[in-house]
Amino acid sequence: MRKPFGLAAVVLVGTMCTPGVARADANKEHQLLMAEIRMLQENQQQLRQVLDGLGETLKALNNRLDTDAGRMQKTFADQRLLVEGVAETSRILREKADETTVRLSSLTQEMQSLRQAVTSMPPSAPVTATPTTDPAAGDPAAAANAPAPGNPPPNISPTQMWDRVYAVYTAGQFDLAVEGFQSYIRTFPTSPQADDAQLYIGHSLYSAGKYAEAAAALQKVITGYPQSDSVPAAYYKLGLTYEAMKQFEPARRAFETVIKNYNTAYESTLARQALVRVQDKK
Repeated sequence: MRKPFGLAAVVLVGTMCTPGVARADANKEHQLLMAEIRMLQENQQQLRQVLDGLGETLKALNNRLDTDAGRMQKTFADQRLLVEGVAETSRILREKADETTVRLSSLTQEMQSLRQAVTSMPPSAPVTATPTTDPAAGDPAAAANAPAPGNPPPNISPTQMWDRVYAVYTAGQFDLAVEGFQSYIRTFPTSPQADDAQLYIGHSLYSAGKYAEAAAALQKVITGYPQSDSVPAAYYKLGLTYEAMKQFEPARRAFETVIKNYNTAYESTLARQALVRVQDKK
């Protein structure tokens, strides 16, 4: 009887201990689940933060892309305007170049016609003149250069005649140039270029080596056109003419007149240089 009772006691004790163990296991599993839930919540929170950061980054990137796109559009617009401006400038320059080419062709034809006209002109009569006294001393002018024979072409304007005669001068036909400028003065005595024509008579005679006659022609500029802008050039050229004739004292006075009375003229600088050159010559 004692043996069965012991077995029953053991069974009874085991039965009483089983619910406690089960509750412990359940609590442990519950704690594990709660730990996992907390971990998932933390991971979810971290993921939300990452997503929020990505959203801000994406928003900033979109704003930057919009800004860059606007800047690029403005840059493209500016470049397009620049290209269009360059194209327009090139077109204008091309038109100007075409006009210049046509003008040069026309001038070339006119020069050829002038050369032919000069070649066909009859021989000129010799030009005579009497040397003048020193212009700085205020002495009267000498006689004018002898007029050239022949009349200018009819219905010719002052500009056309000047261009023709000046072309003869630049071609080195100085005797014909003297005749042409004299004819210009006779035909258009009140022209604004009449004083220039008289000055170029002096230049032509000087270039031809006819210094005494050149001095007379230049003196006529000074006395005949005292208010013109050709007077400083006439005094300076007169000084060169006297220097070429070894008459250094009147040359110095002519240069000094330019420096004293026409200090702002371009010839004043040239006269200063020439005065240094002839200062100590006798």
